[in-house]
Amino acid sequence: MQRVLIDTDPGMDDALALILALRSPELSVEAIACATGNLTADRSAANALKVLDLIGAPTIPVAQGPLTPLVRPYPKDPFSHGDDGLGNTGLPISARSLDPRSAPQLIVDTVRRFPDEVTIVELAPMTNLAIALLAAPDIVKKIVRVVAIAGAFGFDEHSGFYATGDNPVSEWNVYVDPDAARIVIRSGVRLMAIGVDVWGRAEANFRPDHRAALEASSDPAAAFAVAMSQFVESRHYMTYSVQIDAMAVAAVIDPTLFETERLRVDIETVSPLTLGQTVVDRRRHHPWTALPEIEAARSAAYGRYLDRLVATLCGTPERSPAARSTVGLGTGTRA
Repeated sequence: MQRVLIDTDPGMDDALALILALRSPELSVEAIACATGNLTADRSAANALKVLDLIGAPTIPVAQGPLTPLVRPYPKDPFSHGDDGLGNTGLPISARSLDPRSAPQLIVDTVRRFPDEVTIVELAPMTNLAIALLAAPDIVKKIVRVVAIAGAFGFDEHSGFYATGDNPVSEWNVYVDPDAARIVIRSGVRLMAIGVDVWGRAEANFRPDHRAALEASSDPAAAFAVAMSQFVESRHYMTYSVQIDAMAVAAVIDPTLFETERLRVDIETVSPLTLGQTVVDRRRHHPWTALPEIEAARSAAYGRYLDRLVATLCGTPERSPAARSTVGLGTGTRA
């Protein structure tokens, strides 16, 4: 069983990612840090507690991070998650309490409590993680890895078609706090990123059989997923919008779901035209070899991923030996 800390900003897709993580026997969710991204951190923390209630999850520390990015104003999101941040599904306010620690402190404490055991599932702008790494640089080597929904790496045209930051080339999580993303990417922590190139493809949408299974299920998580899918479809978005972040959780459960490539990458933090762009140096000659290197997803086994997600939402998660036995990024990685 892998220990994970989830840094999140629920948000519809974050909510389904939390459910996948909390219901997967391969994972032990040790803590949930809440960031400003889809919503401000106070609202995302409240939504995380609502999701815990929805599925009757046990008590898990949930902490709130800063209300703004490191050095910039909180930008306006061109996409809306609804008045409640959860597709106007109206989940009741939770009676659970937040952990008194700040989200960055919760990250530090959790990693120090379980050195060399915690994977951080990064579903939000990286403000909390950057503050944690700056405050406690010793934890860099104690984190197993970070698996993030972040960036657009130019593997195909989807990087441009579905860019989610408020400019032509950026992805929302990086765009909100590019300075934090740059700190994390330059910290030396082991990082895998799943970008627009992968989650923005038509294959990432629920198929008709998935929708039928969700609609037929009596599980409240399935009904929740259906309601959010209807919300995004009513606004002319596709259903991948409600489960982007679940891909990062799936990558921890079963790394064989993703083919990755090792890239030299840095973050643009100056130009308003390209703010938050994940700049990749692919040059055959004279590359900037000092740039940080990460693993970036270039493709996914969409059918297996969606089958697992839908089964989990319906209360019947798959428990394949392959998923239980794979623990690292190794399989499917390109040099």
